[in-house]
Amino acid sequence: MAKLSEEAIGLVALYFQALSDPTRLKILNELRADERNVGELARTCGCTLANVSKHLSLLTKQGMVDKHNVGTSVYYHIADKAIYELCDLVCGNIVVRLEKQAEVAERMRSDTQGEIAADIPP
Repeated sequence: MAKLSEEAIGLVALYFQALSDPTRLKILNELRADERNVGELARTCGCTLANVSKHLSLLTKQGMVDKHNVGTSVYYHIADKAIYELCDLVCGNIVVRLEKQAEVAERMRSDTQGEIAADIPP
């Protein structure tokens, strides 16, 4: 990032901002398997057609998603497959962090239970 202009850094921020919404992440995940139309995405994501359309518009504007017509339907697909490498990297890091937090919580529970057991007279 050191050699990016201010304008380029702004575009990077907009790209990451597009990934900051859970619904958009669900849409991207749904498109991982195959292209989908708005109705299919609305059903699988549990959103309204208007909401999915709004999110798809933003994802298209950021170059993550593209569309094409099949008869009267518009189908969306991933335009930039690198998005999955980025998401997999971030998701993998989050899984590791959650596992570490679970280990710490389990150790604390074990330590607390040991202390409680030690305080109970025989």
